[in-house]
Amino acid sequence: MTLQSRLSNWAKAITPTRRRFLQSASATAATVLVAGNMPRKAHGFAYEPYPTDDELETVVTSCAHNCGSRHMLVAHKKGDVIVRLSTDNGTYQGDAYGTDTEEKPQIRACLRGRSYRSRLYSPERLLYPMKRVGKRGEGKFKRVSWDEALTDIANRMVYLKDKYGPTALVDQSYAGASYGVLHKSDQIEGLLGRFLGMFGCRTNCWSVPSYQGTTFSSRTTFGTIEDGNEDDTFAHTKLMIMWGWNPAYTFHGGNTFYYMRMAKQRGCKFVLVDPQYTDSAAAYDAWWIPIRPNTDAAMMAGMAYHIWENEWHDQGFIDSFVQGMDPGTMPDWAQGQESFREYIYGERDGTPKTPEWAAEICGVSADDIRKLAEMYATTKPAALKASWAPGRNAYGEQYNRMAAALQAMTGNIGILGGCAEGVGKAWHAEGVAYPYDQYANVWYASIKSDRWAHCVLNYPNLKREEVGLWPRQDNLDGVIPNIRGIFYQGSDWFNQLTNINKEIEAIRKLEAEGDEESLFVCMDSTITPTGIWCDYLLPIATHFERHDVALPWYKGHYYIHRPVVIQPLGESRTDLQVFTELAYRLGFGEGYNPKATRDYFWDPTSVDEAYLRDWWSRVQMNQGVEIDWETFKKRGVYKFILHEPHVAFREQIEQGVPFQTPSGKIEIFSTTLAQTPDWTRTQYGYEIPAIPKWIEPWESLNSEKTADFPFHVISPHPRWRTHSIFNNIPWLRETFSQELTVNASDAKRLGIEMGDTVEVYNDRGSCIVPVYVTERCMPGVAVLHEGAWMDLDENGKDLSGNPDFLTLDEPSPAGAFAYNTVLCDIRKTDLSHRPGWDQLATARSHVFRRDL
Repeated sequence: MTLQSRLSNWAKAITPTRRRFLQSASATAATVLVAGNMPRKAHGFAYEPYPTDDELETVVTSCAHNCGSRHMLVAHKKGDVIVRLSTDNGTYQGDAYGTDTEEKPQIRACLRGRSYRSRLYSPERLLYPMKRVGKRGEGKFKRVSWDEALTDIANRMVYLKDKYGPTALVDQSYAGASYGVLHKSDQIEGLLGRFLGMFGCRTNCWSVPSYQGTTFSSRTTFGTIEDGNEDDTFAHTKLMIMWGWNPAYTFHGGNTFYYMRMAKQRGCKFVLVDPQYTDSAAAYDAWWIPIRPNTDAAMMAGMAYHIWENEWHDQGFIDSFVQGMDPGTMPDWAQGQESFREYIYGERDGTPKTPEWAAEICGVSADDIRKLAEMYATTKPAALKASWAPGRNAYGEQYNRMAAALQAMTGNIGILGGCAEGVGKAWHAEGVAYPYDQYANVWYASIKSDRWAHCVLNYPNLKREEVGLWPRQDNLDGVIPNIRGIFYQGSDWFNQLTNINKEIEAIRKLEAEGDEESLFVCMDSTITPTGIWCDYLLPIATHFERHDVALPWYKGHYYIHRPVVIQPLGESRTDLQVFTELAYRLGFGEGYNPKATRDYFWDPTSVDEAYLRDWWSRVQMNQGVEIDWETFKKRGVYKFILHEPHVAFREQIEQGVPFQTPSGKIEIFSTTLAQTPDWTRTQYGYEIPAIPKWIEPWESLNSEKTADFPFHVISPHPRWRTHSIFNNIPWLRETFSQELTVNASDAKRLGIEMGDTVEVYNDRGSCIVPVYVTERCMPGVAVLHEGAWMDLDENGKDLSGNPDFLTLDEPSPAGAFAYNTVLCDIRKTDLSHRPGWDQLATARSHVFRRDL
């Protein structure tokens, strides 16, 4: 569009009232001068009033991020600009205004989603392809054309593959910014994985940062990660134990609070086991049990002992559905091996796991352990919601498996109001609209996700178990990947993985070999901290600017249509457009996107419509949806009405359907783990016991390391961000601050007061952050929310308060990230905390489309 046409369109947008105001400005000024100080009634406004609803077009869409849910957003736009965002009011499926029932609740957006205009039109919005011109991390880029950027990237890809082999490029896509049925940045089988797999050069990252310990536990115990109930079942429980779970900040479904409020109104009792007293505990008047971080498995073992001592366990359930809970349920081939009950009673190691034993480890009194054990075992039904956070620890998989043992021994699995979570994935959505074939998950090496830097820094002198190398059945088995680059798609993993200083060291090592010898590409709608360390920034259209359908998260039973609400800003393209064009340049474009021609890069409209229409046909066929595609698009949402609350494993318990484990039972004693002959040739690398056990973590408040680093840092999810997403939203930053929460007794001993700036440090790094003093955190524990955008000073200190400068990149054997296994010390500092990111912002987007 030419400058003249822009000015013309802008002139047309000025209302007659405003034009008359501008034309009469000089006359008005003259009148004021003549009238002097005579009082006059005001008749004008400095700005036009906000447009009214009848002047706006309303479009149903949704959020797109991995916050624990994806809720409805309703965009109100004038021309091609979104001027307001609202949410579900019950009418969009043809129901009466305000419809909000237990069977069909509204799916209302939270404060993050409602603030999305501020992200869509933020100064950090990436509008054009950018190429690095300084050192990595300096934030110096220049604007280049799409042709130059994609030509450079394609040429570098070929060079690196030819020189360093099929493992040179790492896939680090995640569900951060591009997640729908068509435009999906899935870690395992998304658009990037398929693209790099077809190219023939891909190292996959197999461990999930949020819940890998939980995933391992669920697959080992139940044979599936679909171990979750839909949230409406919470309304039927009599006891809710929120173990490390703060649903006020992190949902596990679309309407978690709605149904938990119902449970409270129906008399449900709530318990919180957590190092800090959370807003959720306050909302439900929960009994707070403060626990030392990383000791959850020990406390659960003490509960199991007390339940057995009082014969409160459900022996009938155990005999029917469980393998390895006690000697009588051990398989014939494993006779003589240790059962879970034998471990709890200390029959092999000489240490009974009594409440007194557990109390010494976890800091919870033996009386409280006994009280909670009795409450859980004698209240029916009871829900032990074992959340993911305590599993993001050294040996976090043992916490999750111990929780599953408690759930099984009390018979609270497969019943309404009980809970088997776990991962918590519930209703199964039809999740893929893009091409899904033999190339969906092709890889030539697969490593634990937070070990790429360790691999780069130590290549080739390291063992396969150090990086969690997944076994293969060909000559690449055991071959350590020679990593030369990373594609970040919909992920800010450089900012979010453990031990950021080690990642920086790895980047510097590759950079020292010359620009041609490595490649880092960031594909996102916003300039992120990860992008600052990359060579190319590719502007990706937001979910407001591409055609897609939103999936619920791990819970929820609905689909939300996502039309193109506004045209892509700047030169943004969708991920699928970018990968399709790159695939054509590399020789496999037709195979990668079989419905498209090369013109897809310029106009994806008809191709995206074709993929989504075919997907909806599968939804109709597989899930019994009767409305057609056009009706769905018109309404914007489809909410399923379930004939009964979805309860995980109901069929197994009520109908005798086998569990998806080798034995067909709930495996507290794991067949697979017990029969593993050589741990070094597995992806785990190190031995994992066949039954749940308490294993001392490498750092905790019980460690000798507390002599130097006396505080244990935990880094839960904040309410005002989704990981690092929304960190740059001024509205949210004005409401919530990045700060270090400490107990008042610790603050007094350190001589610090509310609002003081402190340095949080250990032998891996440090960060600068204000302190918040409270009694809502147990002594010895410091709380620092994850996701702050790193901001380094000249000495390498992080001024934003990002806890991943303190974390260790040593994952558990089963892959659990040790985000919460961190010791540190705290001291006052004169350094300044920088909550914003203005110093490093690369693009100041002065002009957005205003063609009103």
